[in-house]
Amino acid sequence: MTNRLHPPFRADHVGSLLRPKSITEAFKKQIAGEIDDAEFRAINDAAIIDVIKLQVEAGLQSITDGEFRRASYWSRFVQRVDGLEVREALFTFHDDHGHEQEFTAPHVASKVRRSQSIAGEEFAFVNANTNATPKVTLPSPPSMHFWRLDKGIEDGVYQDHEEFFADLAKVYREEISALADEGATYIQLDDVPIPMLCDPTVQERVRSTGMDPEQLMNDYIDLFNDCLKDKPASITAAVHMCRGNYKGKFLSEGSYETFAEKFFNDLDADAFFLEYDTPRAGDFEPLRFVPKNKTVVLGLVSSKSPEMETVDELGARIDEAAQSIDLEQLALSPQCGFASTVAGNPVTEDVEKAKLSLIVEVADKVWD
Repeated sequence: MTNRLHPPFRADHVGSLLRPKSITEAFKKQIAGEIDDAEFRAINDAAIIDVIKLQVEAGLQSITDGEFRRASYWSRFVQRVDGLEVREALFTFHDDHGHEQEFTAPHVASKVRRSQSIAGEEFAFVNANTNATPKVTLPSPPSMHFWRLDKGIEDGVYQDHEEFFADLAKVYREEISALADEGATYIQLDDVPIPMLCDPTVQERVRSTGMDPEQLMNDYIDLFNDCLKDKPASITAAVHMCRGNYKGKFLSEGSYETFAEKFFNDLDADAFFLEYDTPRAGDFEPLRFVPKNKTVVLGLVSSKSPEMETVDELGARIDEAAQSIDLEQLALSPQCGFASTVAGNPVTEDVEKAKLSLIVEVADKVWD
């Protein structure tokens, strides 16, 4: 494979991986008070060493801890940032059969600030146990606001969401700076709000609260840029865009076209991981707006379904995408992680391994 020296790599993945039974049971025992923090950490450490091996054997160049220390992709951030709590979200997950699933989401209860490391421990452990490139994943800044819209900030805490965004951006800048000092070179911000704002139904929901979807998109892009403005040159910053991923269910649908020109050009990230595993994401034409200095990682392999893609069909879809963007700007990954929460998705570890290996195989073929 034409290996890239810097991330994102031709064959990459989003970050979270299926938790083994030892992890799911450990979470239950910790909540029940049956094991202490030290025992919980030891169980995590052992499982993470195994999942690092899984990624290396699949041929991946970017390595995560599978987000094994988290109950969900954003839970650790909320636990470790002062001022954040958890309340009911205003949206629901659903599937193609109309089944719905409620969920909880971050809520701003008081002024937010960073008083401790958020992902430093996760990075340090992976870095000490691999010679490949550790990837640090963090929930995106809009994820700390969007799920509860106008109800997401406790009355009297901030005058408006722009004031909250200023404090939130400071949290991200401090965390990114600390991670860079520890040697991190690859950070990914996992975002669902921006793709959701491309969904006409979600846009109407936003308008019903008195907010303007286009202005909210502008505010979120400004928030991203405020978070990343002091990013050291040594760090590659990627934004993963997802339409929701919980037990095979999703949150929204709609093409990137609505805001593609704006976020591809105005959001100061180095790369975009884009969900493209189902027709819900639309076609590849919005990729025509991606600047030449940015990379798009095509999420063509489903982490929500056990059905295996093939080398030929993935190659054909990459060729199709290359009609709208230079092939050298592209890479390949799953559309999302395999387990955005401890609950995971309806796939097995064997399927997960096979799909990760398939991504490497296709990348070898396409970019050799």
